Amino acid sequence: MAKQFFANVKSVLSGDTLVLTSQSNPNAERIFSLAFVTGPHLKRDGDEPFAFQSRDYLRKLVVGKVVQCTILYTIPTSGRDYGVAQLKDGTQLPDELVKAGWLKVREDAGRKEESEEILQRLETLRALEAQAKSEGKGLWEGVGGVIEVQNDISGLDINEWKGKTVDGIVERVLSGDRLLVRLKLSDKKHLQVMALVAGIRAPSTERVNQSTGQTQPAEEFGNEARQYVEQRLLQRDVKVEIVGTSPQGQLIASILHPRGSIAEFLLADGLARCNDFHSTLLGPKMAALRAAEKKAQAAKLRLHKDHVAKADGGSSSDMIVSKVQGADAIFVRTKNGAEKRINLSSVRGPRTNEPSEAPFREEAKEYLRKKLIGKHVKVSIDGHRPASDDFEARDVATVTEKGKNINLMLVQDGWCSVIRHRKDDTDRAPNYDELLAAQEKAKEEKKGMWSGKPSKAKSYVDVSESVQKAKIQLSTLSRQKKVPAIVDFCKAGSRFTILIPREGVKLTMVLAGVRAPRAPRLPQEKGEPFGQEALDLANRRCNQRDVEIDIHDIDKVGGFIGDLYINRESFAKILVEEGLATVHQYSAEKAGNAAELLAAEKRAKEGRKGLWHDWDPSQDEEAEEEAAEVEPSNDTAPADKRAADYREVVVTNIDANGKLKIQEVGKGTSALEILMNEFKKFHIDPKNNKPLANPPKTGEFVAAKFSADGQWYRARVRSNDRTAKVAEVVYIDYGNTEKIPWSNLRPLDQPQFTTQKLKAQATDAVLSFIQLPTAPDYFNDALNYIAEVTDGRSLVASFDFVDPKEGLSYITLFDEKKSGSTFADSINKDVVANGHALVPKKLKAWERGRASEEVLKKLREVEAQAKADRLGMWEYGDITED
Repeated sequence: MAKQFFANVKSVLSGDTLVLTSQSNPNAERIFSLAFVTGPHLKRDGDEPFAFQSRDYLRKLVVGKVVQCTILYTIPTSGRDYGVAQLKDGTQLPDELVKAGWLKVREDAGRKEESEEILQRLETLRALEAQAKSEGKGLWEGVGGVIEVQNDISGLDINEWKGKTVDGIVERVLSGDRLLVRLKLSDKKHLQVMALVAGIRAPSTERVNQSTGQTQPAEEFGNEARQYVEQRLLQRDVKVEIVGTSPQGQLIASILHPRGSIAEFLLADGLARCNDFHSTLLGPKMAALRAAEKKAQAAKLRLHKDHVAKADGGSSSDMIVSKVQGADAIFVRTKNGAEKRINLSSVRGPRTNEPSEAPFREEAKEYLRKKLIGKHVKVSIDGHRPASDDFEARDVATVTEKGKNINLMLVQDGWCSVIRHRKDDTDRAPNYDELLAAQEKAKEEKKGMWSGKPSKAKSYVDVSESVQKAKIQLSTLSRQKKVPAIVDFCKAGSRFTILIPREGVKLTMVLAGVRAPRAPRLPQEKGEPFGQEALDLANRRCNQRDVEIDIHDIDKVGGFIGDLYINRESFAKILVEEGLATVHQYSAEKAGNAAELLAAEKRAKEGRKGLWHDWDPSQDEEAEEEAAEVEPSNDTAPADKRAADYREVVVTNIDANGKLKIQEVGKGTSALEILMNEFKKFHIDPKNNKPLANPPKTGEFVAAKFSADGQWYRARVRSNDRTAKVAEVVYIDYGNTEKIPWSNLRPLDQPQFTTQKLKAQATDAVLSFIQLPTAPDYFNDALNYIAEVTDGRSLVASFDFVDPKEGLSYITLFDEKKSGSTFADSINKDVVANGHALVPKKLKAWERGRASEEVLKKLREVEAQAKADRLGMWEYGDITED
């Protein structure tokens, strides 16, 4: 008795052969051929006439349906079963195909058959064949039937077909995103090629490496994704929307089933991820795919089973841009005044290590500065980047200003590129596909860094580098009013680095008529009261802003003195009004802004702001009464009497520039002695032999091993040679400097040894009323003489004037062992008397006045005697006569 079974039709090989799968096990396949008939076959080297039409008739009839098969015989050599089949609607096979003219009855069919049933069936088939032949159906049409089939994509003009939809058939499914499709370009021409499903990346299936013969296992859900597509698309009619080709020359297309895009179904069921590289090809259609993927992520389906949903803390906040770090990073200030760094989501500015991008870095940064600095923006946090070896932790965000997406504008104008995220990276811009499309358009239009032609880099000459350069530039700037400029850096509340683009110069600028307290240069340093607040205000209001400046004069070190206007308002007035600077009346009157500044200072005092928080009006009244009793004098003239301020000191070092390093004997030196004893014990202990964790930074406080005695001392790093791994340090308690290897440095982070516990004991000083020679030989002779008369001696210093702004004391030194404390007994006088210094012709403000007349008179007498005796610098006569 003939064997019968039910099966699903997976595919059709030709008009007479089916591929069946078990209803209970889809992976179990078998080939079943229709008995007594034959049809034309499809072949790699060229199809037989009508082969495609014959197969297509059967394909449309049975694929995806259940059939009842009856096995009539099996070929022993191949094991292939032959028989007949019936569909649920009663359609008989092969009868239906013979009737339609797509199969022929084999001539040898039934020769050895004795079964009446089979012979009757053959008679029926031959009758159907005769009818089809007489009507000229199918194969019996006789002419045509040949379809040209190409298997190479080179036969397709992509530019012609891009964006068009072609009817096709899925011939084979290699993986969830790779299909072999037959494109029906016309009735007579077909193209059978590999196609990548646009917009997705499915896990790979099990495959054999052709070069090694080894089987590579499937990725997780890879086989499941392939079966998913096979069940829905294999040998089904589809619409193929051609979108482009891959870098490897493979066709990329959207595969559309009558129920929709297979890509969307795969994504929604968690069997594929979105492919960012296809985004620009799909354009707006990518949005539907992103939505489908998001749905699967939310449900944690398959590939997304370990997905961690992004916290809804991705809040939007209104902030102010306080600094532009680069084309893709900014600092913003929140409503409570806190400052934080933000990296722009999914975009990257020109990279330093990319030769084609690096020349555009400054131009890109300037583009963003003009767009954002000081502006109110909306910051929408898209994710958080944890700290790594190279980067600190930071937020990534989309920034909008007046409704305009800044991330997008940077990409559109070619100043940023789009980051290619990892497939599982969700910390990206919500309009990522729009960014990718904008980048492609910017490349096409050759905008920004895609132009290949960087504009000539703007270089600035530092005219504050020397007094000579400053004087030359002063003559130009002092004739101009309201010069457009940019604040490049805020050094202090009243001191700035300024860029003037139209002049191509950079300069240091000091605000005229005011003095702001000194801010700490390093976090661990202590500045003057309200110094940090003044600097913070300058940074908030001025840093990186477009400003206007008026230049009046220069100072002795090449700094430019003038007024700075931000939004047409004097920043000096703002500082004074907030109580963060005091008015220097003489220079204010010289600059012509005294009335404005004094009025601002009065308002600050009355409001008890900043420096005036404990102001007592009666103090000003007393000062005014005292001033009324004194005869009027020039503001620059010092008081005629100075209170004597004598202190015991030791000179610990003399710098190469002639400055003395002194220690005050007393509480400081005794505390230093105690500290150094503890410091020595600490560093002798082997368990404290810990090197620096990171390369030392300029300005960092460290413990340094002095080369002369092998002992450890407190020091500060002045400079670094990273190649040689050597640092120049200054010993903060003694003032001397040396270069030592990093291996001889240790961290100075122990609370008992920091400068908060005991401030640096070596302070800067110069000898009052004298000027050392400029000629190198005489200058060195002077230094040697001063070292000789001060080294190892107990000295008394008269502190004649202390300049807190420069951190410098002007002193007159006396040898403690010698009697007398008048200037005639001083070391200062001895230096001049031996021809190692001269009396300056241009005196400082504090050196002028009746209090200094006797001193200067005495000095000029001993100077004249030194000239007469041809001592020191005067050995060849009076050098000042020239």
